[in-house]
Amino acid sequence: MLDIGYAKGIKPYQSSAWRITIIFSALVTVIIGTLLLGMYRQLINEQEHQLDLHLDAERTRYQQMALTLDRRSFATQVRGADPKVALIVWRDTADLVGSLSMIPKDMPMLPEKHEFPVFTGGPEKLHILTGGMVMTRYGPMLIATRVDQLGALIDKFTNAAITALMLTLVLTLALGYLFSKAILRRLVQYNRLSKRIEQGQYSTRLPVSWRQDEFDMLARQFNGVLDALEQNLAAVRGVTDNIAHDLRTPLSHLRIGLEQLPSKPKEELEEGCAILTEELDHCLATFDAMLSLTRIEEGQQTLELQDVSLINISQDLFEMADAMAEFNGQSLKLTTGEEFQVRGDKYLLFQALFNLVDNAVKYSGEGAEICISQNRNVISIQDNGPGIPEASREKVFERLVRLDPSRHHKGTGLGLSMVKAILSRHNAKIALTDNQPGLKVIITF
Repeated sequence: MLDIGYAKGIKPYQSSAWRITIIFSALVTVIIGTLLLGMYRQLINEQEHQLDLHLDAERTRYQQMALTLDRRSFATQVRGADPKVALIVWRDTADLVGSLSMIPKDMPMLPEKHEFPVFTGGPEKLHILTGGMVMTRYGPMLIATRVDQLGALIDKFTNAAITALMLTLVLTLALGYLFSKAILRRLVQYNRLSKRIEQGQYSTRLPVSWRQDEFDMLARQFNGVLDALEQNLAAVRGVTDNIAHDLRTPLSHLRIGLEQLPSKPKEELEEGCAILTEELDHCLATFDAMLSLTRIEEGQQTLELQDVSLINISQDLFEMADAMAEFNGQSLKLTTGEEFQVRGDKYLLFQALFNLVDNAVKYSGEGAEICISQNRNVISIQDNGPGIPEASREKVFERLVRLDPSRHHKGTGLGLSMVKAILSRHNAKIALTDNQPGLKVIITF
């Protein structure tokens, strides 16, 4: 039913392809018509030129005859002239000698010409002649030739040209109509699949043919949009599941604590309220971190730009985390190389890099060795802890994603998402690699 509905909604003659076909047909018709008109004019000019040459040759011939022959011989030549070559009429004193019984009035002197009709008794009763007068030693004579055959040839050419134009127009319009229907079939298919997507079937994809035309380019682009949409929807579902997983426990504790609070002795109320407040602060911290992450990703948070030394910020990281590592029985090292400065927000950059160092201290375990290295535009943080499986290295940057081994550590699951957002705002790249053993984080500015 969807196919029929869409097919009836769009007609081939309503499509842009049909309008383009009409324009193309008109242009082709005009071009062919112009070419045929040029051929017509060339044919006319060539026939006129040949006619002039023929009449001029006959004029010269009979003028020479008049100079070399006597009157009687000249009359014999005029009577014996082939009418298929030229019609000759000579006025011998009062008589006319030649193919015609009269000389039309007002005939010009060659090379000027004039057309005149001649009636005959044959099947073709009317002949059209063209010619002119020639002065010879024996008086004026008329030299003419038939042009009605030329007219018939021109008429045939005109009819053939009109037929060719009509066939061209009809064929281009017919092919354009079929072409429009072929395009419309693909559009109908795209509309049907788009209807499925509109109904929630996001796994639907537009077909890509072997032709690799503009429709296939559009289909590939649209399929890419659908892939991104599916990924975003999956991310939203994942975030929702993670929110439910991470906040369910503290909210349950809050509910149980609130239920038990009235029955607690007076001296335990203060401690109970403090515990509930801590659970509530954890929930609020999660939402505050999500809002901050969104502002950074969407560019809503203004950066306080300044020149930041990567050597100085690495030293600040070492000083801040050294006591934490010592408390956990870990060793923290710092190596610096050639200086490099970046333009950015010093507070946000330190927050992102310290989050990475804090993760190394928190998850690498007791007795681990952690190293902060800097050389020009690259900062790396490496440890010899358990590391992160290769399949999960991209996943940890998603919101509220915490790998199962880290569930017993308190946190929001937004730290690495915040790190990636801050570094992206500073046009920096982050990569997680295997330190064999442990994890190596490489930040390139």
